[in-house]
Amino acid sequence: MRKGLLLLTLSALTFLTSCVEIIDDLTLNLDGSGTLRYNLNLSSSKVKINSILALDSLDGKKVPSIPEIKSKVSRIEEMLNEQAGISNAKIEADYANFIFKLNCDFGSLEELQAAMKKVIIDQNKNKPIPELDYKWLSFAENTLQRSVPELTIKKSKEIKDTDRDLLRDGTYTSITRFESEVDHYDNESARLSANKKAVMIRTDPYSLTQNPHLLDNVIYLKGSSN
Repeated sequence: MRKGLLLLTLSALTFLTSCVEIIDDLTLNLDGSGTLRYNLNLSSSKVKINSILALDSLDGKKVPSIPEIKSKVSRIEEMLNEQAGISNAKIEADYANFIFKLNCDFGSLEELQAAMKKVIIDQNKNKPIPELDYKWLSFAENTLQRSVPELTIKKSKEIKDTDRDLLRDGTYTSITRFESEVDHYDNESARLSANKKAVMIRTDPYSLTQNPHLLDNVIYLKGSSN
């Protein structure tokens, strides 16, 4: 899911370029099912966003209207609920403060990724996207591998240098929760919760545009073969 939502976030940032708070919260059960919660908070920049939304275009790109954004959000929610293995998908949207919260349950990481690929292709007007042929989440033998998708890396490179500095004040928090205790993990920037069942990485959107792999991690649960 992080692939598609990061894509949508980066697409927004290319014209909003403002303070943003992102929380990517993945709960993974031992059978591979789980829940994803993804929050995008742009409330600190709502004055700037409203001024931008009042324009017809910015830097040669059409600025979507609130009704158009609402339509896209509804379409994403509807499509997610139609995908195999995805249930209870819901997007809460506060258009006064520009806060978006997505929750969904999934049967497996494979089904989650397949659902996101379909949503992204739909949002791209069914045009082929070679970068989608990439697996960024896998769970086997009590070991979770998370990496940043190729499409996210490509989109981050499209942000203008003059806009990148505006992302320094934002935050990006990635949390992975488990049923059992974590034994160890590879990302040195990650932190383990007190109950040893959650791993967190915190950075900022600017740093991610410089190095999208900051969120990459391999997490080994107790009982893994590594």
